[in-house]
Amino acid sequence: MNIKITGTGSYIPDTIEKNENFHQHQFLNTDGSEINHPNEVIVDKFKAITGISERRYAKHHLTASDLGFFAAEKAIANANIDPETLDYIIVSHNFGDVKHNTIQSDILPCLAARIKHSLRIKNPKCVAYDILFGCPGWVEGVIQANAFIKAGIAKRCLVIGAETLSRVVDKHDRDSMIYSDGAGATIIEATNDEGGILAHESASFTYDEAYYLFFGNSNNQDLCRDTRYIKMDGRKIYEFALSNVPSAMKACLDKSGIDIKEVKKIFIHQANEKMDEAILKRFYRLYKTDIPEGIMPMNIQKLGNSSVATVPTLFDLVKNNKLENHSLTKGDIIMFASVGAGMHINAIVYKY
Repeated sequence: MNIKITGTGSYIPDTIEKNENFHQHQFLNTDGSEINHPNEVIVDKFKAITGISERRYAKHHLTASDLGFFAAEKAIANANIDPETLDYIIVSHNFGDVKHNTIQSDILPCLAARIKHSLRIKNPKCVAYDILFGCPGWVEGVIQANAFIKAGIAKRCLVIGAETLSRVVDKHDRDSMIYSDGAGATIIEATNDEGGILAHESASFTYDEAYYLFFGNSNNQDLCRDTRYIKMDGRKIYEFALSNVPSAMKACLDKSGIDIKEVKKIFIHQANEKMDEAILKRFYRLYKTDIPEGIMPMNIQKLGNSSVATVPTLFDLVKNNKLENHSLTKGDIIMFASVGAGMHINAIVYKY
């Protein structure tokens, strides 16, 4: 028995927010003081570091669970399964359903229950629950689904990553330009087909690292101090990722028994273009080998950072030949890797 991804789906919102739309924003330092640079300079520097030129925002009437539902419908159709046969629905997110023009999170009932309801699944033995694991949430959901199937308590799971980060950003913070909305979904199931999940690795660093990402006050000191927004210490996150993600990826690959030269694609959480490139360089340096051309698909330039949705969305696009110069062939060895709030890290080695 092997455990494979048999169906994928993604939902990419239609609303495009380009970098030039931020030229009229009032960006402030964390202490509320003015930044001594024109917005055009701030935005250009941001693009040079992150690679992001535009991002996607959900339509006002939609929430994260809606996006997850749309992605789930596609994954179910792609796998050609009856949704009533699902044993688990696992939904990763960070902020629940946040309605437009509000900052309040709504997670009762959980997003997985809402998506199961939208799918009109009657089977009460289809268990629906959420996980909060920062940006690596979808990868961790796949690892949990793999464990359920290996343990014999499930045969088929739906794992979703959905987020509307545009609803929880501080518009006075330059980091607000990073975040976007989206959803990706996958069907994970036991199969007799060759390949599937070969190895996985997870780690949580919380001693000094727990609050590198957090909920904090607006940079605008005049706004309500009880209202919180997503905040991060970008420099510390960058340094943490470069110090820890490559070694976690190596531990996972070594556990699989696969040679580094056999890896065809590496799907890394789309957090920051420069950071992902640096992670890749350090990963290959651990094996004292050169980086193959085209090994790392990227879509952050157009889609921004949608947290838990970046990896499954990217995988769905490549799998369906919707990302230029990237494709997959049966038997390819690929890796998934992510890092985010917690600080959490995880990776999967997978035979396509």
